[in-house]
Amino acid sequence: MSTAKQHVDRVVSTARSGSAAARSRLAASWHRSLIQHGLDPADRRSPNLHDEGTIRERRSALDQVMHVAAPKLDQLFGLIGQSGCGVLLTDAQGVVIDQRCAAADEDIFRSWGLWTGADWSEAAEGTNGIGTCLAEKRQVTIHRDEHFLARNIGMSCMDAPIYGPDGHVLAALDVSSARADQTEGFNRLIAAMVAQTARQIEIDTFRASFPRARILYADSDDSEAALLLAVDAHDIVVGATRAARKAFGLERQGPMSPRPASDIFGREGPTGFEKAERAALVRALTRAGGNASAAAKALGIGRATLYRRMARLGIDKSGSDVSRN
Repeated sequence: MSTAKQHVDRVVSTARSGSAAARSRLAASWHRSLIQHGLDPADRRSPNLHDEGTIRERRSALDQVMHVAAPKLDQLFGLIGQSGCGVLLTDAQGVVIDQRCAAADEDIFRSWGLWTGADWSEAAEGTNGIGTCLAEKRQVTIHRDEHFLARNIGMSCMDAPIYGPDGHVLAALDVSSARADQTEGFNRLIAAMVAQTARQIEIDTFRASFPRARILYADSDDSEAALLLAVDAHDIVVGATRAARKAFGLERQGPMSPRPASDIFGREGPTGFEKAERAALVRALTRAGGNASAAAKALGIGRATLYRRMARLGIDKSGSDVSRN
């Protein structure tokens, strides 16, 4: 019995087992692929490729994120490209809109369907790094025979979702390899780089979406979480990343109702935003030698607003933290 046939038999048996799907995320994905999407794990067809016009439309819809992501994709590819890996960026539907791979690897990546315009949604390709990442909205690694289709069991795929400023999944970042000697240990290292890069793309996209706002950033125990708030000149919070929305009990997705920053900071949650704001004010006052007008100008706010923030944060005119004295 061939390896491919063994894989097909195992996938079908597992996918049809209700108990397996309840216990395992991988089995649940196989179940979706077989039962919900009606796919055949023995199908040898190549991935669907969209035409140039459709690709242009999809890229245009994500013009800002593509602009932000391009240097990050270059940097990630510079780290892993010589090891036979390719870097792919997809839209929220799993269609590849940008990619990086070594010239020597182009033929193999084309033959695997790891190419611009390819549809790697779970509905089209079954369990795979891109599609399952988007379906489950989480970071995933699909290693070799964890794929649904037998024709994909030579691949290893490490993926992370990229969330937009509205809290919805905007794109997916993928590193794929068809190397026979790709180990799970190496996959874990790549997966960490993918998560870090996806998080930075999310942060930079959020910043670009609020060019006139102050961006307050807090550290989180979750290395994959980007906790940012966008605050306007009147101390009104006008935007928040998905992680910040969750941390402060804001609307999870879609438009966000503006709120005074003091209302949000007063809630129980991470204190990093207040620390970031305090540090920014102290730096500005120190550089201005205690001149409030100059400090306010450097921060892009009015002097009255500066004084309100100083009072709330317990900072005197010299920039000293009087709340700690």
